[in-house]
Amino acid sequence: GEARQPVSTPSVARPDREVRLEEAPPRRPASPPPPPPPPAADAPDFSWPLRGEVLSRFGPQEGGGRKDGWTIAARVGAPVQAAAAGEVVYAGNELQGYGNLVLIRHGGNWVTAYAHNSRLLVAVGDEVRSGAQIAEAGATGNAERVQLYFEIRRGVTPVDPADYLR
Repeated sequence: GEARQPVSTPSVARPDREVRLEEAPPRRPASPPPPPPPPAADAPDFSWPLRGEVLSRFGPQEGGGRKDGWTIAARVGAPVQAAAAGEVVYAGNELQGYGNLVLIRHGGNWVTAYAHNSRLLVAVGDEVRSGAQIAEAGATGNAERVQLYFEIRRGVTPVDPADYLR
């Protein structure tokens, strides 16, 4: 009979000799990752839309998924305030899951979002000043409790409110 060749894994191109880690040429230490970009200098002065415990923060969440904003605990009817002066560009409940939602456009292509309100007090086209009451907190949409879901976006990109709220 013929001698059988041992079954081998597909060959990988190898150098003429095995390169052992100890023999590898010294490398410069890896440069540290770049720091996150600083908050944009052109951002409006954003103030808290509602004072309360932050139930979930921006970014990756336990159990997977990510949040593009903050969920802030509230009581029914608590005043929700515009985080900065701007124009109301949406006030309604057609966006799945957000309940009664207000979107305000600010200078420099910034937008803030305020979701799950029990009652909206503004309409599209309204100009609002910073701190003006725009809604009453609630638990509409997919909210499991009375809360405000708040986002700050630069254009379409969500940013961490922690970097911008004062």
